[in-house]
Amino acid sequence: LHRRMGEAVARVARKVNDTVENKADSLDLANCKLMSFPVGVYKAVRSVTEGIHRISLANNELKSITSRFVTTFSQLRELNLAGNYLHRLPEEITSLLHLRAIDLSRNRFRRFPEPLATVPALETIDLEENEIAEVPTDKLASMALLRSLNLRANPVGPEVRLLVRPLVPFELLLSPEEPV
Repeated sequence: LHRRMGEAVARVARKVNDTVENKADSLDLANCKLMSFPVGVYKAVRSVTEGIHRISLANNELKSITSRFVTTFSQLRELNLAGNYLHRLPEEITSLLHLRAIDLSRNRFRRFPEPLATVPALETIDLEENEIAEVPTDKLASMALLRSLNLRANPVGPEVRLLVRPLVPFELLLSPEEPV
């Protein structure tokens, strides 16, 4: 177990170092068995946080994203949190003024993460395979740049199925209705 943990830590360290050394605009910590965002990473990437526009934390074991994460990576344009155990987002997500795409598929959301409705640049929201039954349609309709909302494989109510253009100016992806 300790060896595996050590390997996981080393893998995270390598990926973080790559980002810093190459002044890369992305940080890929997917598939690293993370249960939380490693605090040490904040220090390690301090010199390049402004330049990081894409982060993938897909397929980890995250139960939450902290407000510190959001405020540290304020220049994010794409955030991939697919395949975790998230059920809510911090209110601070609204401060991600450049965020254009967020992938929250395969998580544990029971309701639409409402703070997303006030993220000004958001174009794509992927919430496939969650447990979302209700969607704040009024709030979504006011999202000026939203182009695509994926709610496939969610138990969404029938009112969401009535959302068609021109009511919502974005593409709404839903699973075919189960025959009753």
